[in-house]
Amino acid sequence: MNIPTVKFNKQDQPEFLKELRTRVNAYFKENNISKYANFNMKIKTIFMLLLYFIPYLLMLTGIISTIGMVLFMWVLMGFGMSGIGLSVMHDANHGSYSKNKKVNKVLGFMLNFIGGYHINWIIQHNVLHHSYTNIDGYDDDIANPLMRFSPNQKRKYMHRFQAFYAPFFYAIMSIYWFTAKDFLQLVRYNKKGLLSGQGLTFNKALTRIIFHKVWYTVLFIVLPIMLVAVPWWISLLGFFIMHFITGLALALIFQPAHVIQETEFPLPDKNSTIENNWAIHQMKTTSDFADKSVLFSWFIGGLNYQIEHHLFPKICHVHYKKIAKIVKQTAADFDITYHQHKTFFGALKSHFSMLNQLGTGEYDRRRAKT
Repeated sequence: MNIPTVKFNKQDQPEFLKELRTRVNAYFKENNISKYANFNMKIKTIFMLLLYFIPYLLMLTGIISTIGMVLFMWVLMGFGMSGIGLSVMHDANHGSYSKNKKVNKVLGFMLNFIGGYHINWIIQHNVLHHSYTNIDGYDDDIANPLMRFSPNQKRKYMHRFQAFYAPFFYAIMSIYWFTAKDFLQLVRYNKKGLLSGQGLTFNKALTRIIFHKVWYTVLFIVLPIMLVAVPWWISLLGFFIMHFITGLALALIFQPAHVIQETEFPLPDKNSTIENNWAIHQMKTTSDFADKSVLFSWFIGGLNYQIEHHLFPKICHVHYKKIAKIVKQTAADFDITYHQHKTFFGALKSHFSMLNQLGTGEYDRRRAKT
C-alpha cells in the first residue's frame, strides 16, 4: 500500500480550530438550526434535477424537434448538470446533505448520471483534496500532466502557454472524466491502496465503472441519436456542448479557490510533516470569492465560500454565508489571514495570473528572491 502519510503539526495553534468549532456549533444550537439541508436546499435540488432531465425528456418525446431548440435543450442540460455537480451530489457525497446516509447515498449516486463514478470522486475530492489541499503529490486536484498548478511541480516549455490553453482543457474536463479519467484513476488508486478504504476491490470497481459508463452512453448518446428528430451529429454536438459547459463551470469555480497568487503550496518536511496544523493549512491554501453575489452563490452550491467548505465539509453549503462571518472573525482573533476576493472576476484574474507566472517561471524567480 502507498496511502498518503502526510502529518500536520498539531502543536501549531490547536486552539484556533477548537474555538472555531465551538463558535460555529453555538450558532446552530442558539438558532435551533440543523447543519443539514433546509427547505431551500430541497427546492434547489428539485430545480437542478428538473433542469437536467426535463430538456432531455422534451427531446426524446419529440416535443422539441427543431435543431436550434434541440441545441438549446443541451445547453440547459449543461447548466443542470453543473448545478447537480456543484450543489446536489457534492453535498451528498460529503455526507452534509442529510443525516440520513441513504439519502446522501442516493443523491451522491447522481454523479453517475453526469458521466462520472462516485467512488473515484470521493477518493479524489474527500480523501485527497480535502486532506492534502495544494500539497503536490497528494492533492489530485492539482495533478495534471498538461498544467503546472504548483510551484513545486517541474516547469515544462509548454507551460508558458498554459494561461491561454487552460480554458480549452477546462472545457473538456468532464468529457475526459467520462471517457478516460475514471479508468486511469482506478489503476492509480488501486496501487495506492485507496480502493480498499471504500470497501472495493479493483475488479469490482472496474466492473461497476464499465457498467455505469455503458448505461450512461445509452441514455445520453445512443437514445438521443436514435429518437431525436435531428441529424445524428446534432445530438452528438449537443452532448459535447453540455459537457463543455459543465467542464468550464466546475474548473472555473474550484481552481480560483486554490490556485491563485494569494494561496500557498506547502511541502512536507523530511518527517512528512506540514508546518501548520490542518485548519491553518486550509486557511493558507484556500480562498473565498464573491460573497455578495447571492444568485451566483446559490447556483454554484455556495462554493464561493470555499474556506468554510474546507473547514466544515459536513455542513450543508446553504449555511456557509452565515458561518463565514464567524470564520472570518475567529481568524482575525487569532491573527490568521483570511483570503478573499470581492468578485468572481477578481478570483479568475488571480487564477490566470498565477497560471501565467507558473508557466513563465516568474513565480519561481520572485519566490527565489524572498
